[in-house]
Amino acid sequence: MSAAAAGDEPWLDDAAGRLVRPFTVSNGRTRPSIALDLMSQVMATGVTPLGYLGPEHGQALDLCLAPVSVAEIAAQLRLPAAVAKVLLSDLVDCGALTTKPPVTQHHPTDRALLEAVLDGLRRKL
Repeated sequence: MSAAAAGDEPWLDDAAGRLVRPFTVSNGRTRPSIALDLMSQVMATGVTPLGYLGPEHGQALDLCLAPVSVAEIAAQLRLPAAVAKVLLSDLVDCGALTTKPPVTQHHPTDRALLEAVLDGLRRKL
């Protein structure tokens, strides 16, 4: 087990990885209370959450000092996106985070964009 300081990464082991199942991090919840896209931007408001939140909530909040995407938070916490969305929605519900939808530059069915993606995939194969 890694020799981390008290309170630092208590749920991780260098060899085994995460020691706690992701669904326990979100208390078994699988759906966030608000709609969050993977590209949604979240940012800390400066409000201190009332009551106890898990260590992952604090880690997520620390990552949100500047606007950051939900996908980036999930990657940094090494959690599935669904679990990260639940944690982030908890923080939005208590006023510690604010969110805004992603800025889209292209319509999702833009033909030129879809052709560029298809060309890129063909080059990879």
